[in-house]
Amino acid sequence: MPAARRATIRALATAVADHRIDLEPTADRAETTARLLELPGIGPWTAGYVAMRAIGDPDVFLATDLAARRGAAALDLPDSAKALAAHAERWRPWRSYALVRLWRSA
Repeated sequence: MPAARRATIRALATAVADHRIDLEPTADRAETTARLLELPGIGPWTAGYVAMRAIGDPDVFLATDLAARRGAAALDLPDSAKALAAHAERWRPWRSYALVRLWRSA
């Protein structure tokens, strides 16, 4: 495992252990995402994915995700990140479910 990734995982584990980041399903989604983004090595895609998978946020959409874009193309939906993000607005507040469907269609 690359040293940077190892450091990120340790930083996340420490933040969870110190109760600075709450990954329980009852966690405040916006606060958790913001705190994840404060950690070195965690960007918007990773923060969104963790929010979707760990705390069950039903409204995450990862428009830059390659598999999501390929799934969109397979379903004759816009497949550029910008156009797909705009199209996905109609799926609020359930965009996480749409994202999973796009992944499965890829």
